[in-house]
Amino acid sequence: MSLDLMASAPLIAMVTLVLLAGLLVSPRYPATLVALAAATLLAQALDVPGMIFGTLSTEMVSLPVWPSLAEIERAIAVFVLPQLSLTFTNAVLLTALLAGDYFGARSSHVTPVRLSISSGLANLFLTPWGALPMCHGAGGLAAHYRFGARSGAAPLMIGVALIAFSLLPGKFGLTILAAIPAAGLGALLLVTAGQLAATKRLLDCKPACWPVIAVTAGVTVVVDPFWGLLVGAGAEAIRKRIVCALVK
Repeated sequence: MSLDLMASAPLIAMVTLVLLAGLLVSPRYPATLVALAAATLLAQALDVPGMIFGTLSTEMVSLPVWPSLAEIERAIAVFVLPQLSLTFTNAVLLTALLAGDYFGARSSHVTPVRLSISSGLANLFLTPWGALPMCHGAGGLAAHYRFGARSGAAPLMIGVALIAFSLLPGKFGLTILAAIPAAGLGALLLVTAGQLAATKRLLDCKPACWPVIAVTAGVTVVVDPFWGLLVGAGAEAIRKRIVCALVK
């Protein structure tokens, strides 16, 4: 996805990547803000269009909107099963593991149990009012950490900034966000993907685990995360049996 976004304006993407590479050497610089500002200004100079959003409604949902039985059945078949496996692995297990890798003992309170409960409660209480499904994410954690976030102050500042943008008069806040070119976002996404993919758990794993990783990734990409999880778990069970047999 990052490469597709970058292809929309390669020059802007490369400039953004170069800026990120230079600024990320020191965590004291707001690399993301500087890179996005430069990408936006360059897009204006080159007359490159920014992001295009769909039609947005500004009406507040006053009463819970409950899905019909047909909608529930379709959601389970099409969305829940694939998304549940992705949420379980990416938003619960991997998020807890990455928190431990990045912050050590400071992240002892970030556990799969707590991540599951907070995500579940958020969806149960907010979805009937029109909210989109939400969860924690290892990608978000990796991105925040890569771009300098080291404490709880970072998400607090992000929350304040989002509220401020949403409360700007008219659609001024949306206009500012829409001016950011897709290529600049693609460059940020590429850096985040590299941070998440090049984890020490992948680089330091035993060679015997590589076939399991390859099979899991392949099935996930070709089919969906649900079958990727099942096939990956089966491949890991086979790997353990083979290793135990060789040891004996």
